[in-house]
Formats: sequence, structure tokens, C-alpha cells
Amino acid sequence: MASLRHRVPGGAKPTDKREDSPDKAEVRLAPDTKIVTTKQRGNKRRNGLIFFLGGLVGLLAAGFLAQRNDLLDLPELGDISMDNLIDVLPAGFVSDARDLMKGERDAVSYDSFQVGLNLSAQGITAKHPVVMVPGVISTGLESWGTTNSSRQYFRKRLWGSWSMMRALVLDQEGWKKHIMLDKYTGLDPPGIKLRAAQGFDAADFFITGYWIWNKILENLATIGYDPTNSFTAAYDWRLSYANLEVRDQYFTRLMSYIETAYKTSNKKAVIVSHSMGAQVMFYFFHWVAAPNGGGGGDDWVEKYVDSWINISGCMLGAVKGLPAVLSGEMKDTAQLNEFAVYGLEKFLSREERVEIFRAMPGISSMLPIGGDAVWGNATWAPDDLPGQKVSYGQLLNFKHYNGSSEYKNLTMEESLSYLYNTSEQWYVDQLKGSYSHGVAHTTAEVEANEKDPRKWINPLETRLPLAPSLKIYCFYGVGKPTERSYYYHHPENPFSSLNITIDTGLTQDNIDHGVILGEGDGTVNLLSAGYMCNRGWNMHRYNPAGVKIKVYEMPHEPDRFSPRGGPNTGDHVDILGRSSLNDMILRVAAGHGDEIEHNVVSNIETYADRVKITEEPEYL
Repeated sequence: MASLRHRVPGGAKPTDKREDSPDKAEVRLAPDTKIVTTKQRGNKRRNGLIFFLGGLVGLLAAGFLAQRNDLLDLPELGDISMDNLIDVLPAGFVSDARDLMKGERDAVSYDSFQVGLNLSAQGITAKHPVVMVPGVISTGLESWGTTNSSRQYFRKRLWGSWSMMRALVLDQEGWKKHIMLDKYTGLDPPGIKLRAAQGFDAADFFITGYWIWNKILENLATIGYDPTNSFTAAYDWRLSYANLEVRDQYFTRLMSYIETAYKTSNKKAVIVSHSMGAQVMFYFFHWVAAPNGGGGGDDWVEKYVDSWINISGCMLGAVKGLPAVLSGEMKDTAQLNEFAVYGLEKFLSREERVEIFRAMPGISSMLPIGGDAVWGNATWAPDDLPGQKVSYGQLLNFKHYNGSSEYKNLTMEESLSYLYNTSEQWYVDQLKGSYSHGVAHTTAEVEANEKDPRKWINPLETRLPLAPSLKIYCFYGVGKPTERSYYYHHPENPFSSLNITIDTGLTQDNIDHGVILGEGDGTVNLLSAGYMCNRGWNMHRYNPAGVKIKVYEMPHEPDRFSPRGGPNTGDHVDILGRSSLNDMILRVAAGHGDEIEHNVVSNIETYADRVKITEEPEYL
């Protein structure tokens, strides 16, 4: 895998303009910001600690061990002692965990306010009200249940705090009971009540010292934003999008806030979404206009929304979402990463992880969209590289079973069918009743799909809002190896209920511990982040109002001495602290988005040409 792990996949063409080019003065970084050009070195420091539960368990375990004094001062730890916890963990893990968390503390030391201060000095000030929509697992979840089993957790975060770790250590079954939704209704289990935390605290830090939205908040504040003109629209990411409204009236509340912000400021809102938040916003745009949704009509977005900033949006899902619900694993936890593997094996088996992931229907919204037309077939994929031995189109490979009547290599569509055929009926019903993963090839199909809420997350089956004045900014990282396909085999444990697991013992050619890596930001594949922004929304049927799309790709150029990559990282989560991204967010919010130029440095336009989705002849 060296050829993919030690360079920017499909690297920038010599004629491409980089974001630090002299002729792009309109995107001016803080004076002390450097562009670090050190090549990506296949760093395993924390690749998966934020996308799904697996890596987070490792991170939380590490955080628990970082410094005894840090933890003894936290009242929510209750009667758990660090000596008791350390007794069950290996000495090497304790030492490495302390080093990791020390680096995490060091990583927040650079002055993130400087970006906003620099713009403020240029006369850039707050203009549009700002609504921030977090990504998957970013929002903390706290218990509001009052049953006997829940009282001990009342108003404690069972996701996104040290209380989560305490529950995993001392009350694992109780924690699982609280975190999983009812398998048949997709809502709260009887006697359990978890709700998304609210306000800026909901997503600024995941745990103490691990920032997510905090740097963006700091910079927004420097040009005049505060709780009167900015808002974090946190949500319970476990729920299906339909149930976000059924249980929490999430979209009704979001609609009301945007309307109120417009009435009090006389300015349209700027929406800033990250990761899964992009799908949430795309769904909202349909819901708010639909008679069976918000009933705002087709002109609602035109009236109330100025811009949508789509950061690292998984518009076509994420490949790594499939093994999460298929076998309870992903590359970052399958590799020999001591923190993640130890935490996972200590607290949760693969079987338990599959059960938990499937009982969170929101996670399944990120299963890949577009089928073989986007992701490739048995012999081809649009993002295949020259000389590649195994096409990415073979998503699930079975090296030891080729030729067998039981197993064959599977494409994306075949892999989803395999998931359906090997899953419990309750999960299949939840999945098929909530989402659609196909492609609409005609305008008539697209218009018909506007009536079907299952289609509202899928940009290949439904259109953008009829809002000709809306501006969409697609900002995402490129150049960080990202899971693209897998090698599977029978589980080593004969008593496992899982049919297959990633073959982590297979490392040869371009296969790394059973995983073939492709292009993206470490979590979301380039095809998912870039196809709609660079090609799909240029098709009339998907963008009939001619909404203007601007793309700005940010190469992953991390500071190798910073655990979070520093101010020029392109990592899926850490990009929220990137200096140039913060600069552009502030410019859009202040009404200066036209100063940002289109910037594409990857091969996404070539790959988009190869995707087997065409425009209708009358619009060519």
C-alpha cells in the first residue's frame, strides 16, 4: 500500500492552483500560519477515533489514563478509582495513552482566534445569522430518564463525556441499554430517554481537550458572533431522519429558528454543516418545502437561506459505513492500533458493535449511495488508478474463496444485498423504510421522488431547492488515504454469529490489513465528497433552479509534529480547525463569499467523467 499511503492519491496536476498560490489573496490566512508540505506518512495516530464507536472507546480509555490528577478532579467519575481501572489495563497501554493525550493537549495551543482577528482588522464583521449543523457522533447525548435504572445517569452524558467511559467500565449492559434505540420503532426503548445536548456546548468539545467546533466558534466570535446571531442545531444522530421530526420535532425547531433569525436581523441565514450534517440539511431542504413536511413551499429556502457551507459532506455516503454495520469493524480498528483494538476488545465484541450500530438508524443513512454506477462493477471503478491489481469496484473481496459457489467478490449493489440477506428483519425494515440508495436518470423521476421522504437524503434521486439565489460552498479535504474496499474471510471464532470479518492478517501489494485504501479525507471518500459538487449538481435534473456551486478542495498537508495535524490538515474532523477553512467560513458569514475562488486539486473531475450517470439529452 506504500504507493497510496505515502503520496496524495491521484495527486494535483502541475497546472492546478494550490490554495497557497500568490494569486489567491482573497483567502488570506492568519499572519503566523504556515503551509506545511511534509508528505503524508501513513500515520496511524488516531484515524478512526471520531467516526464510529470503536475508535472512540480507545480514545476515551486513553483519556482516562492520561494523568491521574486530571481525572480525580472530575466529579462525574463518582466512586471509580484510577487504581482500579489501571489494574485491568496493560502497562504499555497506560504509557502510550498518556503520551497520546499529552499530544492532544499540545495540539490546541496554536492561536485559533488569529484567523478571525486578521479578518476583523480588514473590516470583516458579522452579517448573516449562522446555523451550525454537526456531523455524526459529534453531539453529546444525555439521559433524561427517571426510571430506577436511569436515575443514576440523570442529565449525565452517556455519549461525549467521561460518564460514558465510567458506564462502559462499571455498567456496560446498562450503557448499551441506554445507547441503543428500540429495534422495531427506531425510537426510545421503554423507560429510556436520551436526548441531544443543546447549545454551543453540544458540539464544541467531544470530551475535555478534544475540540470539534470550538475553533470555528472562537473565530466567529472575533468578528461579532454570539448567541444572538449564531446557533448550534444539535440533533440525536442515532435517529433516522424521519424520526428526528417524529420524536424531537428537530426540523420544525430548525425551521422556526431560521425564520426568527431572519425576522430579527432582516438577513438570510448561512448554514454551516459538517459530515452527516450535510445529509441532514439536504433532507431539511426537502422537508421544509413539502406539504407533508414543514409546508413552507418551494420558495422557503429562497426567502430564508443565503448560503449553505457543506464541509466534508458525505453526500453519497461513506464506504467505511458498510463494514461497520456488516461486521462491526472498520480499517482504523482492524489495524494493529493498540488503543482502539484494546478498547474495543475489552469493552465490546464485534457482535455487540454490529448490534449497536444497527440499532442506531441514523448511522445507516451514510451507507454508500449510487450503487455500481458510482462505485464501480466487478472489473472497473471510476477512481481506479493505473496499474491497480484489484478494482475498487470489487468492494468486498474473498481471497480464499474465489471460485467457490458460496462466496464471490461483491460490487457495491451486491454488498448491500448481502447486508440485507444476512441481517435481522428488524434492521432490514428500518433501513428500507428510511432510506433509498438508487439513481434517478430523468427529470420526471426526480420530481416524483419529491413526494417520498425516503428519497430526501439522496442527491441522485432528488433535486436541490428551487432557490436560484442560494449559494453552496463545498469545502473538503483531499489527499488522505481512505477506506475504499476490503478483503473478508470467515471469522476465526467458530462461535461468532457474524458470517464474515475483515481479513486483518492479509497485507500484501496494495492490501493493508485486509483494507485497500483510496482517495478522500480519511473518512469520506473523494467520490462522495466531490461528485455532486463538481458534476451532479451541474445537471439540470438535480439543480433545475441553477443554484451556484463553488468548490474549494484543501490538500492534507499536516504538521507531522501535531497530533491533530495543525492548521493545514485535511483530515475529516481536524479540518474544522484548519486556518483557511475558518477564514472562508467567516467570509461567507460576513457576506464576502464571492471572494473565494473555485479550487480543485484532486482528480475528481476525471473520476466524475467516468461515473455512469449521464445528463438527459435535452439538457446537453
